[in-house]
Amino acid sequence: MIPMTIQHVTVVGAGVMGRGIAYVSALSGFNTTLVDVSEKQLNDALGSAKKTAQKGIELGKVTESDYENLLQNLQLSQDLAITVQRTDLVIEAVPEKREIKQNVLETACKHAPKHTVLASNTSTISPTELGSFTERPSQVAVMHFFNPVHKMRLVEIVRGLETSDHTVETIRKTAEAMNKETVEVNEFPGFVTSRISALVGNEAFHMLQEGVASAEDIDKAIKLGLNYPMGPLELGDLVGLDARLNNLKYLHETLGEKYRPAPLLEQYVKAGRLGRKTGKGVYDYTAKGELVKK
Repeated sequence: MIPMTIQHVTVVGAGVMGRGIAYVSALSGFNTTLVDVSEKQLNDALGSAKKTAQKGIELGKVTESDYENLLQNLQLSQDLAITVQRTDLVIEAVPEKREIKQNVLETACKHAPKHTVLASNTSTISPTELGSFTERPSQVAVMHFFNPVHKMRLVEIVRGLETSDHTVETIRKTAEAMNKETVEVNEFPGFVTSRISALVGNEAFHMLQEGVASAEDIDKAIKLGLNYPMGPLELGDLVGLDARLNNLKYLHETLGEKYRPAPLLEQYVKAGRLGRKTGKGVYDYTAKGELVKK
């Protein structure tokens, strides 16, 4: 079956991942609406999109015309039910909590047109389970982007038990139109990348806890020695240490002992040191939003 041509994309959740996905979608020419219950989050996301595009202009990667098209294509909304009435693809990027995702998918399924594909940016939760929250499981799959979305080229496509080939190909075609490479992954806890990333990030916390090296030197060693674009501790701060901990807890529950979260990571989360979004995580970002060595 020929994949559907997507014209309007609804991205739900204006956090780090949602705003990144909406930015790439709008910049790629899709009529895009970013939905969140928080007006502040939406306004922050729009400011972030403008800043990212302006930086792209400085680097010669974004044109002034691209910037104008971005602003024209990107809309903001606090009403999911109304927004999805005219959408072809919903990409859910809310926190990794089943009850929140279930509410989003149930609402989208109820109000979106019959042809609309429902995708989730989850890094851990089963697409089969997500599909069960809707009346159209054949049109549900995981579309897993990576942070920062505008730089990372990969999208993992994970099909659930009922996901149709048409849905997978529609998502693949859309991702490619966003200048992304795709891989298709069989459903299994953590997929491919989340399992590896969780192990590396957790081991980095164990090494920090054991005093093997400073946070800066652990990250530097991984970047220069293993050619990672970002150190695992930096990455944890970027995506949120609470999100990293939730992923590890899920993988520990489903895949076993090797994913047990490092005690230091749990301690940081209990202290409210969640990373960039709170100003402090492994690193301190309180000086004009930039990293400050401890």
